[in-house]
Amino acid sequence: MELTFFYKQKIMSSKTMKAARWYAAKDIRVEETEIPTTGSKQVKIEVQFAGICGSDLHEYTHGPNLIPVEKPYPLNGHQGVTTLGHEFSGIITEIGEEVKHLKIGDRVVVEPIFKNPDSPFIANGEYNLSEPLGFIGLTSNGGFAKYTVVEDYMVHKIPDSMSFEQGALVEPAAVAVYAVLQSGLKMGQSCLIYGAGPIGLLCVQAAIAAGAAEVIVVDIAEKRLEKAKEIGATTIINGKSENITQQIKELTSCGVDVFLDAAGVQASFDGGIASLKNGGTAVLVALFGKPVTHDAFDQVVREITIKGIIAYRNIFPQVIKLIDLGRMPVEKLVTKRITLDEIVTEGFEVLVSNPSQVKILVDITG
Repeated sequence: MELTFFYKQKIMSSKTMKAARWYAAKDIRVEETEIPTTGSKQVKIEVQFAGICGSDLHEYTHGPNLIPVEKPYPLNGHQGVTTLGHEFSGIITEIGEEVKHLKIGDRVVVEPIFKNPDSPFIANGEYNLSEPLGFIGLTSNGGFAKYTVVEDYMVHKIPDSMSFEQGALVEPAAVAVYAVLQSGLKMGQSCLIYGAGPIGLLCVQAAIAAGAAEVIVVDIAEKRLEKAKEIGATTIINGKSENITQQIKELTSCGVDVFLDAAGVQASFDGGIASLKNGGTAVLVALFGKPVTHDAFDQVVREITIKGIIAYRNIFPQVIKLIDLGRMPVEKLVTKRITLDEIVTEGFEVLVSNPSQVKILVDITG
């Protein structure tokens, strides 16, 4: 009761809040906007830390991609100007009247996928395949703000032993863990990862946690390769070097068991497929910006599995445990912390121009 009164008084003292809002490509404005209201099955969260994701960066550089501009998002009617941010942690300050499993004051993270209740994929738990695809911070207002409102089914509690900074990395870590699980990687096997951005590096940690004996990382940015080595990659290869596939096959005798594409371009796709052993598995993690060409005959005669994934499903509790127990030290990926006022100049623009930056966290409390 005391917590409820405290947070209500805190919110009522101001009707507006600061938020980073997307208007168009290269047009994100930090401005005052109304504090959102909470529906009967929703939860209001006071955001503590939020991460800038690659999809946020895509919206900034050449959006709209997932942001609904031409017509509203069907599940909630959201359209146009959008508060970005879907990787975040915070404290519950208000709950809807029908919310029973959460309470004010809970420390939480958000699994930002919208579930279409009419989708046939919901009944069997494959909610990430339900359509229309939508995420908090893209098809609704998100976490680059003092407060945000989300559906109650999106909210996961985190233990007191987990920092809010770590909590802000649960969502991208879930992408990596899901990718490794979907690859079928077994203890003692080899794993090749193209792309040493945040998701690629989290894939390194997830592969190690799953028991991979060899983790090979390819990227063109030396600083990111150094980070990959720092967090446990057994071999790093500059993507500009020659005969990458030959190098990998010499390391593994006949190719890698699993290839995770966290780069999403023709060169990474070709290089990874060529580096797989016969019967190996490729998982496409990145959101490819352009179509790629593919030799289906080669796939057939080598019995290669190529699988795409979208986000994650049913793994947030396990990912929270992996991070809390130190099995995935995600905090090592944070290269910069900034304030909300700095999000464009020190966040988006830095990520566009400086490949040595990996994960930038926005401190919303400042």
